[in-house]
Amino acid sequence: MSKLKNKTAFVTGGSRGIGAGIVRQLAAEGANVIFTYVNSEEKAQALVEEVKLLGVKAKAVKADTGGKDSIDFAIKEASEWGIDILVNSAGLFVTGEIDKENDLQKLQQQWEVNVHGVVHTVRNILPFMKNGGRIISIGSTGASRSPYPGIGDYAATKAALAAYTRSWARDLGSRNITVNIIQPGLINTDMNPADGAFSSQMLQSVALGHYGEPKDIGMAVAFLASDEARYITGVTLNVDGGQTT
Repeated sequence: MSKLKNKTAFVTGGSRGIGAGIVRQLAAEGANVIFTYVNSEEKAQALVEEVKLLGVKAKAVKADTGGKDSIDFAIKEASEWGIDILVNSAGLFVTGEIDKENDLQKLQQQWEVNVHGVVHTVRNILPFMKNGGRIISIGSTGASRSPYPGIGDYAATKAALAAYTRSWARDLGSRNITVNIIQPGLINTDMNPADGAFSSQMLQSVALGHYGEPKDIGMAVAFLASDEARYITGVTLNVDGGQTT
């Protein structure tokens, strides 16, 4: 398939887990992809070489979404290719119950990456984005439900991102730029493996009875990035196997 042929996507946090699934699927649909990573250069470069085999251009740039100078450098690199699609996939997950001692520095860092960093990225990439572009953020079903204690701060960051999405859809409608958010449920990644200690307990709330895969999120992103979704904007799409039903 090549419904994204000749398009260029900039993906934050694209070297592993859901982000890597998004990079792979966008490339499979024909898009050139530039993505950021923070820690593993070896893993990022391996992904670059993997997707290049699909006949697209690919590049990994080390950048922390929570650091303005860092992400600005990555945006500059991406702007040289032209930007049709932005996927905000980078994120942190920090837990802590409100009535117990928490690491406030880590909680603040979570806000910097999950909210402030996304706002900064969108604001600074728009001058380089073509009219008719796509902005897709990765949120969480935690934005609308709290299945267990300690996720208040994380849930709040993702709820803020959903609110921004609706507002940005209004702001950018005149440029025919669509803005949507995908809220994954249980996805099989290193951070939340399908065979994890609490997976059977968490699966009780999932209508389909099994974890999703990073490719499931990638396919949803590819759809929203395509012309097939040209009249969809301001939408929150749960990709969760019926967890929120």
